[in-house]
Amino acid sequence: MYAEAPGQAVGRGEPTIEVVTARSVRALVSGRVQGVGYRASCASVARQLGLSGYVRNCEDGRVEVVAHGATEVVAALLAWCRQGPPGAVVGEVAEVPLEGRPAPGAGDGAGGASGGGAGFAIR
Repeated sequence: MYAEAPGQAVGRGEPTIEVVTARSVRALVSGRVQGVGYRASCASVARQLGLSGYVRNCEDGRVEVVAHGATEVVAALLAWCRQGPPGAVVGEVAEVPLEGRPAPGAGDGAGGASGGGAGFAIR
């Protein structure tokens, strides 16, 4: 029997294949979500999760979140969005699936992505 190694099936020495399904989503978050640190907290969580995209305030008082990554990881960010940071009162999170990756520049680090992150910007 072979020793288990990363990417190897135990006992067969054959590489394993892990299929990761990617998802891109645009979410509009309503409620008391501006002026409470929502964007900074959201970007921090998204970076910790390894997502790319951005978060920005909308003129109508909502916050827009555009995220791309593994389906389960995007779902985790959306779950966080429904709670928000302390001080936020989230009314609704309206999700719109996007085809492909976020718009060019979404993950370019503009607006505060720290080095080595997946590129989640605050706009």
